[in-house]
Amino acid sequence: MIVVNFLILVAGFVALVKGADIFVDGSSALAKIFKVPGVIIGLTVVALGTSLPELAVSTTAALQGANEIALSNVIGSNIFNLLVVLGVCAVIHSVPVDAVIIRRDFPLSIITTAGLFIAVSFSSLFGGKFFQLAMADNAGVVSRPVGLVLLVIFICYIVYLIFDSIRHPVEEEEISDIPLWKALLFILAGIVLIIAGGKAVVYSAQNIARFFGMTETLIGLTVVAIGTSLPELVTSIVAAKKGETSLAVGNVVGSNIFNLLFILGVSTSIHPVMVNAASVYDMMILLFVSAMTLFFSVTGHNIKRLEGIIMLLCYAGATAFAIIR
Repeated sequence: MIVVNFLILVAGFVALVKGADIFVDGSSALAKIFKVPGVIIGLTVVALGTSLPELAVSTTAALQGANEIALSNVIGSNIFNLLVVLGVCAVIHSVPVDAVIIRRDFPLSIITTAGLFIAVSFSSLFGGKFFQLAMADNAGVVSRPVGLVLLVIFICYIVYLIFDSIRHPVEEEEISDIPLWKALLFILAGIVLIIAGGKAVVYSAQNIARFFGMTETLIGLTVVAIGTSLPELVTSIVAAKKGETSLAVGNVVGSNIFNLLFILGVSTSIHPVMVNAASVYDMMILLFVSAMTLFFSVTGHNIKRLEGIIMLLCYAGATAFAIIR
């Protein structure tokens, strides 16, 4: 039975990755057909496509009441993106960091993580309006109002990016070699694969966690988080091998913002998400990792090979801590 669950898990990951890939291709082609600027495609469609696995898993988990997977998947994916995706890229090729990302996107990612951590850790200070402390099981609850607030911040962020791109246009050719009917078919097929993959991953991950006596938080932080981050990892490795690493940091930070604001916002709006002590520790780790990555980025405006090795070692340490705690 456990072998079957592992096969379902692998099949779910394959469906998620392939579905996201097809969705991005179809959506990008559709945007080009209707003359949407490429920069907006990158900021919205591509960001959404690479984060769809996390969205599918977290939303499915929230609907099924598997709250620990919903939250730990977002936190684990963000840690994996920063330490492994950027770390691997830096080991292959030094990763340059745009000054705009350091000034605008990184601070938003860190402030959002810090705000979430502070609110969860000191929920009693908020009078129970947004986060309620369940003293019986020492857990907090990320309520629907918080999810809505996260979504509002996300919408404001996307609107700002769009208007900023309009104020600073870049001349580029946007010609799609995919016809309209095929683009729509790609989008539909991608959505079907993503939904099916998300359900398969959550179902199998819960069963595997129960079989090995693992918590849903641990399985979400490690196996599920790594699996749903495969699109970012594969894309970044291919780009790094080609020496095209200039957008690596922006893609990772943008994906992390997407995870925190949109995915967590959607999942908590659907169903309040429980926060246990382990998730609070994981948010502390994410804060430290974010600050460390920002420090590496600021020094010389690039992430060097040695720093990439340090990041990979930090991920190994964080994973070991999650397993033994």
